[in-house]
Amino acid sequence: MLAYHVSDINSAKLTTLDAKSPKSDQISVKIAACGLNFADLLMIKGAYQDTPELPFTPGLEIAGVVTEIGKDTHGLQIGDRVAVFGGQDGLAEQGVFDANRAVVLPDEMSFVEAAGFQIAYGTSLLALDHCARLQPGETLLVTGAAGGVGLTAVEIGKKMGARVIAHARGAEKLEVAKAAGADILIDASEDLRSRVKELGGADVVYETIGGDVWTHAFRATNPGGRLLPIGFAGGDVPQIPANHLLVKNLTVIGLYFGGLLKSHPQVVQNCLSQLFTWYREGQLKPHVSHQMPLAQVEEALELLRTRKSTGKIVITMDDV
Repeated sequence: MLAYHVSDINSAKLTTLDAKSPKSDQISVKIAACGLNFADLLMIKGAYQDTPELPFTPGLEIAGVVTEIGKDTHGLQIGDRVAVFGGQDGLAEQGVFDANRAVVLPDEMSFVEAAGFQIAYGTSLLALDHCARLQPGETLLVTGAAGGVGLTAVEIGKKMGARVIAHARGAEKLEVAKAAGADILIDASEDLRSRVKELGGADVVYETIGGDVWTHAFRATNPGGRLLPIGFAGGDVPQIPANHLLVKNLTVIGLYFGGLLKSHPQVVQNCLSQLFTWYREGQLKPHVSHQMPLAQVEEALELLRTRKSTGKIVITMDDV
């Protein structure tokens, strides 16, 4: 099988590997599509908090068809269309994954939509509902609002009844955020702190960039507000002044989708069940800006690295 394989840090290439067979509690999946995430870039550099041991194949989430089932696996059948958050092994034509990580797809959901669904939507619903307890009428600030997770935060925040402020770079990205439900648009060239404070401040901050963006968003948060450091696409991990937390009674809440899946699997499962229900009801509209074949995975990763995409980038293994 063909896979995008990392043999040494910062050294990844398309390689032919032997296909694996599933263990008793695993399934084998013919992968149709793999959603890219910023974590894939960090893994390739060896900078992610959950980077596998070398050698490995990146690709956190996939969609495809079950082709083989371990003897102790229940609830799945050969031929089932599934999405899997495996944490690795997604950028390949075939993969073996723990069966309890697989979700059977609604008939109406395409493999391309499914491959980019779980992490982006799951992170946003868990962050805004389970962690921050976002309430109707509150103001939600989303930075990187046209990106893979940021765009879903706009969509879900609006669905939860918040006034959503979207922060992104350029008119095109801001229009994408507006189409997802953003009420107010702030370009990255503007003074984020001043603009948000003029609008009455933020009650909840969903922050995906880090660095100065985090600092300005932090200072524009209302007393009693909640901040979610979701990612650091800008490259700089912010340092949080504890004394400011005390003075303004702020709460900073960490969230790592994969970690919560390990520690509180039922919370994640309930979240995904709600999200798939909303999808079936037509209440969620996944946005995929780029669909590219496995042969172009390096070009796709560069689009992600340079933040030239909106929503999700999905790699396809075949015509899907």
